[in-house]
Amino acid sequence: MSDKRQRARVQGSWAQQKPKQPRAAARAAPNTLTTSHVSSPASWGVGSEQNTFDFQQPTKTVREAPVEKLIDRAGDYDISHGPSGVSRLRLVPGFLARQEADWIFSKLLAELPWSQKTNYRQGDAYEEPRLTCWFGELPYTYARSTMASNTQWNPLLLSLREKVHEACGGSSSFNSLLCNLYRDGKDSIGWHSDDEASLGPTPTIGSVSLGDTRVFSLRKKPPPEANGDYTYVERVRVPLSHGTLLVMEGATQDDWQHQVAKEYHDRGPRINLTFRSIYPEPQGHRPGSKLRFTADPS
Repeated sequence: MSDKRQRARVQGSWAQQKPKQPRAAARAAPNTLTTSHVSSPASWGVGSEQNTFDFQQPTKTVREAPVEKLIDRAGDYDISHGPSGVSRLRLVPGFLARQEADWIFSKLLAELPWSQKTNYRQGDAYEEPRLTCWFGELPYTYARSTMASNTQWNPLLLSLREKVHEACGGSSSFNSLLCNLYRDGKDSIGWHSDDEASLGPTPTIGSVSLGDTRVFSLRKKPPPEANGDYTYVERVRVPLSHGTLLVMEGATQDDWQHQVAKEYHDRGPRINLTFRSIYPEPQGHRPGSKLRFTADPS
C-alpha cells in the first residue's frame, strides 16, 4: 500500500472517532447541572432535551422602610393614632421675633448655671455630650442620674414660661424646666422618650429653640413582635430654627422616641428650653423609672 493511501485511511479513522473529554471534566460533568425534559419558552438548549432554571418565590415578604416625613411648616400634626392614643406635634416657627430671640439667647448663654452632667449607660459613667441646668421645686431623675431641685428661676425664664403656657392654651402649668446647651454640632442627645413616672401620663412638653438650627428626629416605637427592631418604623424630621416653639402632646412620649443627633459639619451653639410639669414620684416607683421601657436618653 502506498504511503499516500495509508495516510488517508489513518486520517479517516480519526474523523470517525468522537472526541474524548478530559478525565477531570468527565467526572465532574454529571454533577454540574440538573436538567429536566420540558418544552418551555424559558428553557434553553437544542432539541427535546432542554436545560431549565427552577424559579421559586421568596418565602418572606419584601418590606421597605417608610419614607421619613418632614414637618417644617406651622401647624398641628397628628403623627399617629395608636397604640396608646393620638400623638400630636404643634410647630410654631417665629414664636419669638428674631430680635427678641437674639437677646434672649445671649442672656441665657451668659447667665444660666450650665454644667456637664455625668450619666450612666449599662453601669458605666460618661459625660453627657451637652451642658444642662434644671429649674423646679422637685428634683428630676432620668437614666439613674438626678438633677437637684432649683427654685432660683431666672426672671427671663419665668416670662418665657408664661408665653409658652398661653401658646398651649393654658392646659399645662409647666412647673419645671430642663435647659440644654448644644455647644456645636458634636453635642447631641440620643434616642429617648420623656416618659418618666414623675412626668405623669400623656405629658405635654413645650420646647423653645434658640441659636443655630438643629434637626429634631422622631421614630415610632416598634410593636412587641418586632423585638426592638426599628428598621421599619415610621420616622419624622423637624428642623428647629431660632425662635421656634415645638409642643409634644398626647401619646407622643408613650409611642415615639426623639433625638438630636450629632452633625458632622459646622454648627453654632443652640439652647433648647423644655418646659414640663413634674409631680412627686408615685409610690412603688424607683426615682427616674420609666412608665414604659425606652432607650437611654444620652
